[in-house]
Amino acid sequence: MVAGTFRFEAVADELPWLPLAARRALDVTGLKLSLAAWQALPLEARARLVLLGVPDAIACDAVRALIVDAAPAPTALEPLDELTLAGCDAPAAELLAGLRPLEATWPRLSLLARFALRHLARRGDRDRLLAAHDELVGESPLSHLDAHGAVHMVDVGGKARSHRRAVARARVRMRPETARLVLDQNAPKGDVLATVRIAGIMAAKRTSELIPLCHPIPLSRVTIAIDVDVAGGLVTIDASAETHDRTGVEMEAMVAASLAGLTLYDMLKGVERGITLEQVVLVEKQGGRSGHYVRSEP
Repeated sequence: MVAGTFRFEAVADELPWLPLAARRALDVTGLKLSLAAWQALPLEARARLVLLGVPDAIACDAVRALIVDAAPAPTALEPLDELTLAGCDAPAAELLAGLRPLEATWPRLSLLARFALRHLARRGDRDRLLAAHDELVGESPLSHLDAHGAVHMVDVGGKARSHRRAVARARVRMRPETARLVLDQNAPKGDVLATVRIAGIMAAKRTSELIPLCHPIPLSRVTIAIDVDVAGGLVTIDASAETHDRTGVEMEAMVAASLAGLTLYDMLKGVERGITLEQVVLVEKQGGRSGHYVRSEP
């Protein structure tokens, strides 16, 4: 990604058109540059102009110096007064209707982010505006609280559907002789491993009924992998969940791993009451705004 640009802009390295940061630098300086003049500038000058549009304070003299020899010559405009960016204006509010209210997050945005959202809103480009909102505003760490601090279900309707996957792991500790019963399928209640797999898959599908504020998600795949370490008295359960939707499946994977571990206990409690479900962790997640996460611990 070109320095000073946003992912939603998808600007090529050659900077064939003006990124929003460059537009802001010019608007604040009070100059308009044609596309032909922009493309005639040396690439180094274009890249520098983009970077000048990133800080809250625009170095207008530096902007003018970069384009002094531009051809065609820039047109003089009324400089943008960025005090007008203090609030979310009507066009942006209207096009972003239905998403998490901007009033609470707007003051925390940089001036460039505010400029970008307002510029796209005034062009009526809802698709790009939604992509910009997802990148620039996103979800706060407390996104299950609304602007007034009340608990609510996060609205994900404006997000793009994408492939999402998560893997969670549960570790269940027991005596080696109990683990041997699992591996040899000699437990009193029958086939432990098959029952545990079914329980994990069923749990993933019911996650939204078990965890408050979780969205019902159409799961495309759920797998339960079980490893039995007889000598160590340890059963490791890896639950994987996948979807093509607007929100992640971390909770589906963790609920699957948790319920699979509890079912393992239930299947074996007649043999050993001291079995311990000692850990449930997220191992990996892919997809969504936050990207790829892999747990760093063993």
